[in-house]
Amino acid sequence: MSRLNRSILIGAALMMALSMGIRQSLSLFLTPVTHDLSLSAAQFTFAIAVQNAVWGLSQFPVSMIADKYGLRRVMVCGGVVYLAGVIMMAFATGAVGLAVSGSLIGVAMACNASSLAMTACARAVPEGKRSLMLGIVSAVGSMGTPVVAMSVQSILARQDWRIAVMLFVVLAVALIPVAFMAGGADHLPRPTGSKASMTEVLGQAVRHRGFLVMSGCYFVCGLQLIFLTTHLPNYLTICGLDPMLSAEALAIIGAVNILGSYVAGWLGGKFPKYRLLGILYILRAIVVAAFFVTPPTPTSTLVFATTMGMLWLGVIPLTSGLVAEMFGTRYMATLLGISFVVHQTGSFLGAWGGGLIYDALGSYDRAWQFGVVIGFSAGVAQILFGGPPRRRDRLPVSLTLGQPA
Repeated sequence: MSRLNRSILIGAALMMALSMGIRQSLSLFLTPVTHDLSLSAAQFTFAIAVQNAVWGLSQFPVSMIADKYGLRRVMVCGGVVYLAGVIMMAFATGAVGLAVSGSLIGVAMACNASSLAMTACARAVPEGKRSLMLGIVSAVGSMGTPVVAMSVQSILARQDWRIAVMLFVVLAVALIPVAFMAGGADHLPRPTGSKASMTEVLGQAVRHRGFLVMSGCYFVCGLQLIFLTTHLPNYLTICGLDPMLSAEALAIIGAVNILGSYVAGWLGGKFPKYRLLGILYILRAIVVAAFFVTPPTPTSTLVFATTMGMLWLGVIPLTSGLVAEMFGTRYMATLLGISFVVHQTGSFLGAWGGGLIYDALGSYDRAWQFGVVIGFSAGVAQILFGGPPRRRDRLPVSLTLGQPA
């Protein structure tokens, strides 16, 4: 592997670690921010919901720009926008300021999170090693969550929440140079085998059953994960558990996810990715139901976090690898952007909907029950209908995996 390829992979992994580490630690601010600014849980979670909605809505145009004009420009600009977003959060005085901050962070996530990072990674490795390497980069990227979550909770235990946001400012500054490294994928040779235009590829994607099923089921992934990262800290608090347990749970999820992402990438190189995705969604639903059906304890919470960690972001190497198998890597960022719009619709519902249900009913019971039902349903649909297209639906030769990617 060349020095450039190594630099791309390291940059992509670190970019994911920083961007996801910040984003998945935001829920730790729910209690101190709502108390300090006299906000409801729904008002705080609306800001996170806005972040996820903006991330989803901007992912498609951002990905198209990256495919057309280069990853590096988009990734570096995303780092600057991320910095502006966390600074805005530090100076927020109410729900509007938090929503504006969430909007900026949402745009930045479209530039610096999994879609573009996985695209850079896929272009930097040969097809035979792609699934495993996607898993490795995703695993390294997961290291940001335990480190950032524990660091933030440690500061929140001793200092004002605005001091903890200053850690985000430092991390956002560091995001800019690693985004520049990951953007080195622009200097790799572009695919030459396929002459299909972006319009032709998009036309095939919207008629491709496997792609449509995968994208639809991705909704559940967003709903499940954002509901947990946003509301688990508050749920544990109202159950009378130590607030530090929330940070420990998020840290364990992130730490175990390192192994989970690697295993998902490894398995994706040996078994059909669409079936692995379905199994993952079903297992998540079972684990969530088992945790919420009884009052939590420190032990049950940590066991839950460990189990969920194995199932957390394994979808990233699987969905990214599946898109590369279907269409190659030339317009991979754009295609991942399309599916991610659906993912973030689920994220919006998981964050804000969970807050609305809690404010209305004083309990998260209906929220987790809804998540379990649609999670199980999505897993079954992914297994039954997410496989390769029938012979008459196959892609034209110019768009198939047989062309160099």
